[in-house]
Order: sequence, then structure tokens, then C-alpha cells
Amino acid sequence: MIIIRPALADDLDDILDIHRHAFGSDTEADLVAALHKDPSAEPILSLAAVENNILQGHILFTRAYLNNQSSPLMHILAPMAVNPGAQHRGIGMMLIQRGLGQVRDAGSKLVFVLGYPEYYPRSGFLTDAEGYGFTAPYPIPEEHADAWMVYAFDPADLDRYDGRVTCSDTLMKPEYWVD
Repeated sequence: MIIIRPALADDLDDILDIHRHAFGSDTEADLVAALHKDPSAEPILSLAAVENNILQGHILFTRAYLNNQSSPLMHILAPMAVNPGAQHRGIGMMLIQRGLGQVRDAGSKLVFVLGYPEYYPRSGFLTDAEGYGFTAPYPIPEEHADAWMVYAFDPADLDRYDGRVTCSDTLMKPEYWVD
């Protein structure tokens, strides 16, 4: 049975290993480590998926803003990873749904993600967030516009807000946005 729970400080090494194995490099693991130390990323929601006392997945939500100002509470989902041997079992979707529920309960209005347009819409994300008026921190090439997505807890917020999304200092680096 998979249990989704808050990630603990003692989980960090296992979390970083999950990201390394899932992505095949240190990039996302380094991002997770840096975000956990970045005060501009707060409030952070870090969740772990555990099965038989073994971490199988991890997701991170950090603070996002519109137009570099104190907008209502918003988040960016980045990154999420599931151990390769545990993929295709719904763990990622469980992490996303639990995370969305918790940031909603905390008062978040919108959640953004740059990810696979074949995957995240299954959780309610809308592709081409720029088409809804939400510009990514760095330009997204037109052929990848669907990868920049938004989730609105209240659909009216898609009309209520717009602008350029900014996020934590760690995530505001071009290497996380440009291939």
C-alpha cells in the first residue's frame, strides 16, 4: 500500500536518489536540495510516497508570484519523480492529487507546472498557460507551449489573474526553463 506523507528531513538522501534515478542525472536532485534551502521558495510543500517503508516518489510545490509582486498565494509544481521500478502504478497521480489538495487547503489560487502535456492534464492541469494569460519565467518555444500548464482551483481565477509568473530564486534560472 502506498502512503503519501510529508517528506521528513531524514528522507532527503532517499528523495535525491529518487530524482537521480528517475531523471538519469543530478540536475533535478540538485534542484530539490537547493529549493529546500531557499527561503524565497516558501511556503514549500514536500511530499513523499512510501511503500513498505521505502520511498518510491516525491513531489515539491514552492511559492510562485505574478508580475513579481505579492500576488495571492500560488505555487509551482517542480519537480516530481517516481522510482523507475515503481512507475506506471499511479504513484505520481497520487502525489499530485494530495499536493493539490494541500496547497488548495492552504489558500493557493493557482498551480503552475512545466511538464509533459500528455500527463499533467489527467490531474486537471490546462495546457498552454500562456494562452490563459500566464507567461512563464522564460520564453517557452511555441512548439512546447502545451508544456507550460496551469491548474485553477476556481475556474474564475483564470480570468481574475494574469501576468508573468515568477518563482523562487532557485527556479528563476534559465537552465530550468530553456532546453
